[in-house]
Parts: sequence; structure tokens; C-alpha cells
Amino acid sequence: MSGVRRLGARWRRRRPLRTRLALAASAAVALVAVGVCAAAFFVIRYELLHQLDLSLTQSATRVVQENRGEGPQIIAGECRFLSAPACAQVVPADPAADPEAAYLLPVSAPVREVAAGTRAPYFSNVTRFGQSLRMLTTPFGDGRALQVALRADPVEKGVRQAAVLLAAVGGAGVLLAGLLGYAVSRTGLAPVARLTSTAERIAATRDPRHRIELPPGPPGRQDEVTRLAASFNTMLGELEQSVSAQRRLVADASHELRTPLTALRTNAELLARADRLTPAQRERASGALGRQIREVTGLVNDLIELARDEEPLPLVEEVRIAELAEHTVAMARTHWPRLRFELEIGPGAAEAVRPGVPARLARLLTNLLDNAAKFSPPDAPVEVGLTAYGGGGGLELTVRDHGPGIAPEDLPYVFDRFYRAEAARALPGSGLGLAMARQIARAHGAELTASVAPGGGALFTVVFGGEGP
Repeated sequence: MSGVRRLGARWRRRRPLRTRLALAASAAVALVAVGVCAAAFFVIRYELLHQLDLSLTQSATRVVQENRGEGPQIIAGECRFLSAPACAQVVPADPAADPEAAYLLPVSAPVREVAAGTRAPYFSNVTRFGQSLRMLTTPFGDGRALQVALRADPVEKGVRQAAVLLAAVGGAGVLLAGLLGYAVSRTGLAPVARLTSTAERIAATRDPRHRIELPPGPPGRQDEVTRLAASFNTMLGELEQSVSAQRRLVADASHELRTPLTALRTNAELLARADRLTPAQRERASGALGRQIREVTGLVNDLIELARDEEPLPLVEEVRIAELAEHTVAMARTHWPRLRFELEIGPGAAEAVRPGVPARLARLLTNLLDNAAKFSPPDAPVEVGLTAYGGGGGLELTVRDHGPGIAPEDLPYVFDRFYRAEAARALPGSGLGLAMARQIARAHGAELTASVAPGGGALFTVVFGGEGP
């Protein structure tokens, strides 16, 4: 048995899904067709025999009414012909009371029992005159039994004709089931075939721009396969965006790394001939080399940070945002001593906590403060605010500078990797700080947005929801 199951499983694995679906649908329809034909055959057979039995019962009733006082005798014996009335004879319970003439119908022990009243009436099939007969044996009264018989071959012929006709209908039904199964599998799996073809084409060309053609119709009334194809198209769209972002990242990173790497190579080659340089030249080359190494190291570290999709769970803890902001602003004052940083913590925000990684949240705020410090004039402050809003414990962290602000054409791209506005190209940085800040915010269930501050300057807002990440 286990070998048969293994053979069946191996056959299913080797057959295409379309073939298996066609066979399953065909088998189901064929089973229904054969079942209906079989049921119809038994119903027809029962009805024909029932009609014959009713005819025998009516004949027996008529004979009883017409021959109540008669003794054992043969009442009618021409049932060998189809148009003749039923054969009928009266049989006593005692064989000694039989008439001298031989009975036309067979007389057996059950017949004597019916005559004696010890057995119920019954129907039976007998052969007489070379013909098949249907016979009823019923009590006749006074220790006698009545036997009535009719030819059964017309009923048998009708049953055979019904069997042949229903067999033909069942065969046609099985054939139709096969055609319907093939049509159902072909139609039902057409989106799957298109999905498979698209997937194979993408695998061969490595081009995720291909899409599966969906049938027309309202989105809310699509079947499961169409929804699967739509989900696959959505996945392809996400894959296309991911591939495009990866290509842009590689192109941008290579572009950003080319200049410092060229400078590194130049200074390294220059220092390799240090015996030809004056001490001042060696000092300048060594300093430039150190700065460029730090720049490349920072850029590589930023890229590694951006490649991280989520925060490491073992490092997540409850962070008091107000204390984190105070610490980060204090570090910014040390790093930018010529600027003034102002921190304002609103009511209800001082004790607010959020689950997160403290170092990453500090990096988020540090990037925003560094970005604001680059554009702030020396006589204008960088304003940092932390306020609570709503009844669910939401927090809003803002960083504002009083610099030139963000141009409307640059506003949609400020969080893109390596994007640098025209006003920022002469300033230090790699263009990754704001992209990293948004990624950290989203990893902590917050949203970072940029806007133009009222009165000038840039305003960055981090909104923490009431539920945390």
C-alpha cells in the first residue's frame, strides 16, 4: 500500500498542474455523470417492474371477483401471447385436492404455504412456454392460493434498452467531462501560465520591468488567481524599485568614492617620494591624506549603516527622549562651538520614553543637528524642540535652522542617498546623513519630514507615534 502511495505521489509530482487539474475535474464530472446514469437505470428498472406487478395485482383482483365460488382449476392459460390475458390458476393447500388436469404454472411448496395461510403473498420470476414470466401468488380463500402470471420479456427488453441508452449517455458524459476538464484547466490556469512565463522571462533576462497582463474587471471582483497575479505584479514593482535603488546606490557611491580615492592615491604616491619633499610639503600631504582617509572611512561607515534594514533587537531598550536630546545637543555645542544651540522641552515630554537603540536615536538627532549647523549663520541659533501631543503619548521632535532653507525643487529629494542641493555642494559631507536619519526614524516607528520654516530656514520634524515602534 505504501508503495502504491509513493508511486501516486511520484506521478503527481511529474505531471503538470494543468494535467492534474484537468484529470481531477474530468473525474469529478465523469463520476457525477456515471452516478446519475446508474441511478436513472435503477429507477427505470424499478418502475417497469412495479408497473408489471401492479398489472398482476389488478388481474388477481379481477379473477378473485369473477371466480369466488369455484374450486381448484385453471382459469386462464393463454399468457404465452403478449395480447392474451394473464394466466391464472387456483391451487389448494392439500395436493390430494388437485384437479386431474396438470397445472400450467409451476406449483411449489411456497404456493401450498400461501394456500394454507402460513406465508404472505409474493412475486416470483418463472420460465414457461419458453418465455420469461412474472408471477404473483396470493391467497384465494378457503385453503386455496391464486397464481397469476404475465410475460416479463417486454419489461426485460425495456430494461436492456434503458441500460444501453444510459450507457451511451454516460459515455458521452465522460467524454464531455474530459473536454470540460481540459477547458477548465486551460482557462483557470491561464493567469498561472502567464505568471510562470513572466517569472521565467525575468529569470532569463534579469529585467524586473515585465508585468503579467490582468483581465479587465473591477479590483474587488477578481478571482484568487487574478489576485495572485496582481500581487506578483506588485512584487515585481517593488523588485524593480529595489533594483533601481541598488543601481543608483552603486553608481552614486562609486561617484562619491572616486574623488577621495583619487586624492588618496595622489597623496600616497607623493608621500612615497618623501625624500624629495620639504618638511612643510610632507606635513601638508600627510594631513591631507589623514583627512581623506577619515572622509572615506565615514562614507563607508554611512553606507554600512544604510544597508541595515532594522535595528538589532538585543540592543533595544526604553529610551528617555528628553535626556537623549539634552546629551546630543551638548555634544553638538562641543563640535560646533561657534554656533548657539537652543533646546526647549515642552510639558509632558520630559518623562516620555520610547523603545529603541540609544546610539541610533542619537545618530538621528546628530545628523539633523550637523545638517542645521552647516547652513546656520553664526549669529542665528539652531532651535531644538521636544513636545508631547495628543492623548496617546505622541512625541514631536523638531530641529530648525535660520539658514537659506530648502528650495522647493530640492524638497522632494532631501532624503535621497547622495543627494546634495546646489547650495550644499561646497560644504563637507557625503549626502547620506539625512537618508540615514529617515531610515533610523522609520526603524523606530517614527516619521521624519522636511519643510520650509516660517520666516526662513529649514525645519525637520520627527514624529513618534503613541504606541512606539
